Amino acid sequence: MGAVIKNIEYVFPNNRVSNEDLSEIFPDYDFSKFEEKIGIAARYWVSKEETAFDLAKRACEKLLKNVSLHSIDFLLYCTQSPDYFLPTTACILQHELGLNKNIGALDFNLGCSGFTYGVSLAKSLINSGQARNVLLVTAETYSKYLHPKDHSNRAIFGDAAAATLISFSEEEHIGNFLFGTDGGGYDKLIIRNGAAKHPYQADAQEKQYGSNNFYTENHLYMDGPEIFKFTSDNIPDFVKKILNVERKEIENVNQFIFHQANAFMLDFMRRKLNINKDNFYINLKEGGNTVSCTIPIALKEYSKQIDEEQTILLVGFGVGLSWSGGLIKLKYTL
Repeated sequence: MGAVIKNIEYVFPNNRVSNEDLSEIFPDYDFSKFEEKIGIAARYWVSKEETAFDLAKRACEKLLKNVSLHSIDFLLYCTQSPDYFLPTTACILQHELGLNKNIGALDFNLGCSGFTYGVSLAKSLINSGQARNVLLVTAETYSKYLHPKDHSNRAIFGDAAAATLISFSEEEHIGNFLFGTDGGGYDKLIIRNGAAKHPYQADAQEKQYGSNNFYTENHLYMDGPEIFKFTSDNIPDFVKKILNVERKEIENVNQFIFHQANAFMLDFMRRKLNINKDNFYINLKEGGNTVSCTIPIALKEYSKQIDEEQTILLVGFGVGLSWSGGLIKLKYTL
C-alpha cells in the first residue's frame, strides 16, 4: 500500500512583468546582471482585486478537467496569502469547486517548504486509510506584500498556484520525508505587521536595507545573506541525510528538484553536493520564485521529459526557518 503523485497543474496570473518592465521603474539597477546571476527573466503578479484563492481555483479547475470531483476526499491548502484570517480558505475552495461535503479540508501556513510538507501529509492520510485521493493546493501572492521601492524582492518573487493530485497506489512511490525547523531565524523572512502581535500601521516608517532597497514593517522583509547562509549551512547535509535514510547514493537519483529560490543559490548547492548539471533541475526563468509553488511547477515541467521510471529528490526550504524533503518515484508525464 502506498501513494503516488498522479497529476499537477499550475497557473500564473495574466500580468507578466519582465526585467525590461522593472528596469523602467528602477533605471539605476542592472537587470541584465541580475538575470545572468539569479536566473529570472520574468515573473507574474496578480491584479489589485485578484487573490491567491482566485489562482488556486483556476489551478484546481484545470486539474479537475481530467479528474472526477467526487473522487477527492481530502483538500490540503498551503498558503501564506490567505483571503481571510478566518475562515479556512480550504473550506471556501471546497464549496467553489463543488467537491463533496464529506471530505476533510484544511489550510496550513508554510512558505518554500510547503509543497514537500504537503506531499508528506497527503501520503500519511492515504497510508493511514483516511483518504484515497488528496488534492494538494499551493497558492501565493507575495506581490501584495512587496514595497514599491524594494527592487530586490520585486525582481525575485512571483505569484502562482499549483494543484497536485496524490492518490492511493498498490506500490509506494513516495519515500520517507524528513524535516527541519529553526524558529530562531523567524525574523529573517518576515512581514512583521498586520496580525495579532503587531497590527498594521498606516504610517509605518520607511526603512532602507541592502543596496538602496526600501520597505516598511507592513511589507515583506528578507535578509538575503542570512537566508543564503541558512541554506548553504543546512540543505547539503540534509540532502545527504535523506540519501542515507533511503540507502541511496547521489548517482542513484535521476533528478534533484529543489525549491527554486534563485539560480545562484541552487548552483552553489549543486556544486557543494557534487551533482552533475544534467541531474539538477533549474526552472525559474519564467515565473521567478513562486514560494510553495516552485517545486510542483518544476516537477510538472521536468515530468514532460520522462520516458521511464525516475527517482527524484525533492527539497523545500525557506521562511520559518523551515525545510523538508524526500524521494519520490515517477513513471510518466504529470
